[in-house]
Amino acid sequence: MTDGSHSRPITVVISGPGGVGKSTIADRLVSRDQRLWLSRSWTTRERRDGEPEGAYVFVDRDAFQQRIDAGGFLEWTEFLGNLYGTPTPEPVAGSDVVVLEIEVDGAQQVKAQHPEAILVFVLPPTRTEQERRLRERGDHESKVIQRLRKAESEEPVGLKLADHVLVNDDLDETVNDLLRIIDRARAR
Repeated sequence: MTDGSHSRPITVVISGPGGVGKSTIADRLVSRDQRLWLSRSWTTRERRDGEPEGAYVFVDRDAFQQRIDAGGFLEWTEFLGNLYGTPTPEPVAGSDVVVLEIEVDGAQQVKAQHPEAILVFVLPPTRTEQERRLRERGDHESKVIQRLRKAESEEPVGLKLADHVLVNDDLDETVNDLLRIIDRARAR
């Protein structure tokens, strides 16, 4: 589970409003460092056209509720009519960092339970770019508007909670910044 330098893995939370690139950042991050383990969130929302099957564990409300009842989530929330949750992490052998890619509500829950978790709050370069990304990924018009409105209330909370704030205007640089944050945490 760890490399021996930590009694348990370091938890890194990548959070931010919809359309900032959390999933892309997380996927790129774990592809660059084999000691990172990405926890896949569960959701009751429908898979978007073209969205990879492994982007989430897609389940119905009953299955999600059963997992809640069994205490199987580190955090969960309802967001725009759908449930999202992070299963209690079970990293694979050789991993020393657990990466969670979650919404702001979930990040608050994780920080409350695990204050040592490193929260990296990601912002879009502009609201216009965020809107473009939401449309490009196939969100319906009503969801785009809801996510943009939600971002306005999420950002102050995320900024206050964050250990680090990154603006995702260059994906490679954002990933490099995150790797540096993780390397510093490992060195501690």
